[in-house]
Amino acid sequence: MSPHEQMLRLISGYWISQAVYVAAKLGLADLVKDSPRSADELAAATKTHAPSLYRLLRALASVGVFAEDAQHRFGLTPMAECLRSDLPGSQRGLAVMNGEEHYRAYGELLYSVQTGKTGFEHLYGMGVFDYLTQHPEQARTFDEAMVGVHGRETAAMVEAFDLTGVKVLADVGGGNGSLLTAVLQRYPNMQGILFDLPGVIERAKKNIEAAGLVKRCQCVAGNFFESVARGADAYLMRHIIHDWDDERSTVILKNIHAVLPANGRVLVVENVIEPGNAPAFGKLLDLTMLVLPGGKERTAEEYRTLYAAAGFKLTRIVPTKADVSVIEGIRQ
Repeated sequence: MSPHEQMLRLISGYWISQAVYVAAKLGLADLVKDSPRSADELAAATKTHAPSLYRLLRALASVGVFAEDAQHRFGLTPMAECLRSDLPGSQRGLAVMNGEEHYRAYGELLYSVQTGKTGFEHLYGMGVFDYLTQHPEQARTFDEAMVGVHGRETAAMVEAFDLTGVKVLADVGGGNGSLLTAVLQRYPNMQGILFDLPGVIERAKKNIEAAGLVKRCQCVAGNFFESVARGADAYLMRHIIHDWDDERSTVILKNIHAVLPANGRVLVVENVIEPGNAPAFGKLLDLTMLVLPGGKERTAEEYRTLYAAAGFKLTRIVPTKADVSVIEGIRQ
């Protein structure tokens, strides 16, 4: 494509993302998982306008999401499979989340660039995590989205980083417990502590029970800006530090430092921004951190400085097959 055509595709990118959102919200992939169906059939099932739904599906088929056959029925493609809610790693929740509050907050990107403040709070009058606490349906969608985002990361992290020797692992801000569950299943002699806000912990308990890990995993509610659970010799945080600016990230790390034994480790799982102009998901995710929670993605040197401010020494950065790395620190 010419530069003009490439720019046009970038400018109109939200046309596609919003079309994917509508398909996810309506559950269209679930409705055609067994066999192709016409727009009329799908409209009846979703209580939508059939001619308009046909136009949506036709547009999505043109970019590889769904496929139209000679009888004008629409079926799944490999990309459309990603929107099925019944498959591991489903991206349906992510598509819904990004198409609603996140999409609106991104409309305030100019405001964020001009002020350094979050577009989300400017739009909704509160921070994104306070919003989720007050809106249970959106919180459930957020949990589903995180499973879709983190599923590939979990396997990649567990494969790349050896946790042999860790007796008790605390997952700080561990959400629904999916990462800690995977680690405990891989290391049968390890104990776990899942630490998050009270509402999150209540949602996570059923997942810990379903995994058969109640006897090996404590679920502890709290606020990591105030303190973290004691009793672990390694503290893990995945996509937590990137949610916060340096000042608040340092508070979290200092609270871990305060309870960490002398030989303990802190393990932060995040994107590490590399220098240069190469395409990098982390550089776009960094804009999401600007617009939504007010955090940022960081370079290796920025992590080294952040660790030092909290009393840690960055010992190594272990890349994974996913976009994230494990950034290890020890007490100084």
